[in-house]
Amino acid sequence: MSALARQVFDWHRLTPLTWALLTRPTRQLGEQKRTTAFLLRKLMTVSSGGGLEESSFVDPPKCARKAEHRTGLTQCLLEKQRTPVSQENVVSSLLDMGFSDVHVNELLSIQPGTHPQQMLDIISELVLLGLNPEPVYVALKKSPQLLKLPVMQMKKRSSYLRKLGLGEGKLKRALYGCPDLFTMRQRDVEVIVGVLKEKCLFTVKQVTEILHRCPHVLREDPGELEYKFQYAYFRMGIKHVDIVKTDFLQYSMTKTKQRHMFLERLGRYQTPDKKGQTQVPNPLLKDILRVSEAEFLARTAMSSAEEFEVFKKLLAREEEESEGCMADEEEEEDREEEQEL
Repeated sequence: MSALARQVFDWHRLTPLTWALLTRPTRQLGEQKRTTAFLLRKLMTVSSGGGLEESSFVDPPKCARKAEHRTGLTQCLLEKQRTPVSQENVVSSLLDMGFSDVHVNELLSIQPGTHPQQMLDIISELVLLGLNPEPVYVALKKSPQLLKLPVMQMKKRSSYLRKLGLGEGKLKRALYGCPDLFTMRQRDVEVIVGVLKEKCLFTVKQVTEILHRCPHVLREDPGELEYKFQYAYFRMGIKHVDIVKTDFLQYSMTKTKQRHMFLERLGRYQTPDKKGQTQVPNPLLKDILRVSEAEFLARTAMSSAEEFEVFKKLLAREEEESEGCMADEEEEEDREEEQEL
């Protein structure tokens, strides 16, 4: 951490300036038969096995139809997972979960060749995590490989996400931001969580909030993620709670450096001292990062676009020179070590 802290401070020298049950209204008998027959033909077309035989329609277990009776749906889904399903049962089960005809039709086409039981097991697991049909549909459209996951792996990842606090509504945003949440290697997820807890010293609750609000951090390089935290904490003087509250980790380092260091050179931002005090009032983080470039220049920096463009080019040149100097220093150290040996 000390090495990263020194790297962060080097910039200072370079810049002297609810889930609820969705029920499906009861259909007219004729419409139900037509819809089921159409979707059944669709399923038979995309299924690779071809050996599954049509079976007579069997009503799925009756789940509770009111939003407040969530336990009923959970039990219903568990029973569906335990009982082998026919092609017709899959269509009926998806409709009972709250998926529309369009959703069901699309789901059957997402991953041709998926076994009906496999599809139902994966979708049921997502619903049991607290996701409504629409987020499940979007997640599967973005990551169709989810339907190929072994059911046991899906269950283990679901259990791990619950331990991280990503259940109920939090998982919806996490999946939107990181569709690979279920397909990533377990080791990669654990490494990022470890960086947030052990390197950045966020609390368990704060880690949950970060994964909920900025789920794409799971796809970042661990070293770069730690450096981003160090920059916020040491260079900008932002505390842990504010890093979480402002979604700081979702912004790129390029954007953050450009705007922060531009304000520094204009004299509009200072790194707080040990007591957290500055000689000038620093602008709010949301007014630095959460606004468009035009609004940032007009209201926060009070500068022109031309001046900002010139600064960005100078900053890029400084970074290249700094990286070159660091590379030379490393090569010199390596030569000295070889001579000693």
